[in-house]
Amino acid sequence: MNAASILAATSGGADLGAFGRDPWWLILLKTVVIFLFLVLTTLLMIWAERRIVGRMQQRPGPNRVGPFGLAQGLADGVKLMLKEDLIPALVDKPLYILAPVVSAIPAFLSFAVIPVGPEVSIFGHKTPLQITDLPVAVLFILAMASIGVYGIVLAGWSSQSPYPLLGGLRSAAQVISYEVAMGLALAGVFIYAGSLSTSEIVSAQHSLWYALPLFPSFVMYLVSMVGETNRAPFDLPEAEGELVGGFHTEYASIKFAMFFLAEYINMTTVSALATTLFLGGWRAPWPLSLIDHNALNHGWWPVLWFLAKMFTLLFGFIWLRGTLPRLRYDQFMALGWKILIPASLVWILIVASFKQLTNLGYTRFQVLAYVGIPLALIVLVASFFLENKTVETAETEPPPDPPAAAGADRNSYPVPVLTGAPPVHDIEPNIEGVRGG
Repeated sequence: MNAASILAATSGGADLGAFGRDPWWLILLKTVVIFLFLVLTTLLMIWAERRIVGRMQQRPGPNRVGPFGLAQGLADGVKLMLKEDLIPALVDKPLYILAPVVSAIPAFLSFAVIPVGPEVSIFGHKTPLQITDLPVAVLFILAMASIGVYGIVLAGWSSQSPYPLLGGLRSAAQVISYEVAMGLALAGVFIYAGSLSTSEIVSAQHSLWYALPLFPSFVMYLVSMVGETNRAPFDLPEAEGELVGGFHTEYASIKFAMFFLAEYINMTTVSALATTLFLGGWRAPWPLSLIDHNALNHGWWPVLWFLAKMFTLLFGFIWLRGTLPRLRYDQFMALGWKILIPASLVWILIVASFKQLTNLGYTRFQVLAYVGIPLALIVLVASFFLENKTVETAETEPPPDPPAAAGADRNSYPVPVLTGAPPVHDIEPNIEGVRGG
């Protein structure tokens, strides 16, 4: 058995023999194109975010540098590179300098296993529009995301300042919580596709996108990817309301720009991964896929479909930022540990049962009966117990203390004037007395 057969066997049938045969100049060309694509996407996203959120808030957004303000992100990048790079005196200097690098490099590496299109001809060489693929490519992306958070933790630790340290700790707890939920959300895709290879998962969606049969997994992944990338409303590691600026409070100049770059590249990567695993990857959407015997899924057309899906998901990040307020930290952690992870575990059990019964030859009606009826009973019993627990809690809780009458306690906080209370001018001296004290 040759090496290609072994790789195909370990990847659930994925033909990985198309990778590793490109000449060195073609690999270098792909790498440079991906690097430039990610940098230009970051500049475009910064511009789009300012313009779209500006329209949502009835303000113009950037409109001075370049046509429609398109060069504003480039101008900001040049400004950050030319600013004086100050290093505080008390920081752990080696880790302080290393942290932005550790955060940015894995963000670039993750995109190496994302299939942007099928095999095409570049200067006479047949090559897939993907730098490489692995039998465990999705695990490679998750591993790069885990390594990237080390940069944030090191930034908070090395700054020798309380607020950056708290931001780094928050980010560590956030990644642990939401990476577990993200991995569980992707398990349903692995069960359906029978592989962890990104190219094989795209091939398995030739007739049906996994976002439809695995819609709960898709929703859980969308929520988890927002938490994984520290984006609003889950941007708690850099919450300026309580942490000044979060883990990068002590950073400026090009080091701050690298954290900014890593955040936007991670947004692009998780959106590209969602496109690959749930939205058919580079395959044309229905009904375009029916045109001319699937001709739109060959050549360079698939790159257009991939980018359209990816930028649609990136627009969702902007929409969330302009719409939802930031969550409290306890609400954020409760969402991950009490809702997403238990729901993902139950959904994996359902998907595995459905897949196994289908493989054994049971009809769809039988599968729904064997899986749906027990699930409905479990949901009914769980809702009954939760309702009883809520009623018992409401009965056992003591009633809240009534508000103190206005003027009863001269040092109490002012309360609204109730019926029969003294006039407002009788209360004002009490408030002034508290202020003066």
